[in-house]
Amino acid sequence: GDCIVAVGAFITRPLAPGERLARAAERLSIDRRQIDAWAAGQTPWSAEQLWRVAELALEQFRAAGQIARLETEVRSLSVNLATTYEEISLLHRLANNLKISQSDEQLGRIAVEWLGEVLPAAGFALQFLPVVRSDVKLDHQARNTAVLLTHGQCPLDQQQFDALIAHVKPALHGRPTVLNRSVTGHPGWPFPQVRQAIVVALVEGENLFGWLAAVNHRQDREFGTIEASLLSSVAAILGIHSGNIELYRQQSELLAGIVRALTSAIDAKDPYTCGHSDRVARISVRLAEELGCDAKMLNAIYLAGLLHDIGKIGIDDSVLRKPGRLSDEEYAHIKRHVEIGHRILRDLHKLEDVLPVVLHHHESWDGDGYPNKLSFHEIPLAARIVAVADSYDAMSSDRPYRAGMPEEKIDAIFRAGAGKQWDPEVVAAFFSARDDIRAIARGQ
Repeated sequence: GDCIVAVGAFITRPLAPGERLARAAERLSIDRRQIDAWAAGQTPWSAEQLWRVAELALEQFRAAGQIARLETEVRSLSVNLATTYEEISLLHRLANNLKISQSDEQLGRIAVEWLGEVLPAAGFALQFLPVVRSDVKLDHQARNTAVLLTHGQCPLDQQQFDALIAHVKPALHGRPTVLNRSVTGHPGWPFPQVRQAIVVALVEGENLFGWLAAVNHRQDREFGTIEASLLSSVAAILGIHSGNIELYRQQSELLAGIVRALTSAIDAKDPYTCGHSDRVARISVRLAEELGCDAKMLNAIYLAGLLHDIGKIGIDDSVLRKPGRLSDEEYAHIKRHVEIGHRILRDLHKLEDVLPVVLHHHESWDGDGYPNKLSFHEIPLAARIVAVADSYDAMSSDRPYRAGMPEEKIDAIFRAGAGKQWDPEVVAAFFSARDDIRAIARGQ
């Protein structure tokens, strides 16, 4: 340990009468009269007492040194705890915003704003790469061009950021790439506006979704492991969120493809009603909008409209395409299409909101429908909506055995059937949105 040397002068016995300290005064270079006067006023100390005082003094020096070291450690720990708290708080806030309904760009904007509160960087750049080619036609929106989000004083635009990534070649997995003066101070460094930077990839599995960068330290110091670690954690969250969104989009595309295939099968089964399912779906959505349904309900109703007649795949062609009036036996056979459709779709978890519509869109408000003779609000709202849309398209469309009904006759039938066959609130919504519905029926 440290060596501590302390020197002190003490009297160990009383002075004899006339005794002087000339020799001590000479050794200590002190005036004789001064040392004699000092000695005359001193209390003698024994050797044991002096040894104990020396030990106590050493313990005091050691304790003072230990206190100083502990104070330094406490200050360092306080700084680390504050930094850790800020990191945990930021990651917690981001985790609370992980919702499939929120796009990766929306979460990214939140992330760079919050990073600006925590990290000592002058600016931030977050680039999301395209997930599909620009020439691919999709049912669900997907990013087909790169998007650069910036926050603070970021000195890079899209083209410059691309050039930085190409030049630095950051690792796709593992540690972030930290660029301090040892790199940026090199004469060949092509980005003079970038003095310090941390760059980390947004990855999920083997998929690269973009890059996150902190640019230029606010005090022009070097970025260290604390900043790099936090940026890596944020990038990991953003990468996982982007991966989840992309997986959800792919599943939605697959579901949309299945629905298109099924509706095409319905149209192929009964070519005279080709386009009926699409029109019913669009009319149903318009009715649901008029009734104030939320976005989730609108999506479910659209799919239900497309698939409401899927059970007709299991109906005999001779009955399905019969131009004239059906016999009682034939009518009983065709009514089975709602239960057949329910069985076809019941194992598709993604279509669970569609099943009640497929099964109950032929129920009547007064309880005289099929298959379960439900009445009033026992009938699911979506089924009541599709029932009106289905009836309108059936009445307004041409058939081999008859032309479509005039609008005036359709209006009269709906007014007469409101509160009997159809939910009166849905019929009221029909009349409120009638012009839009007629445009849909005309293919506009």
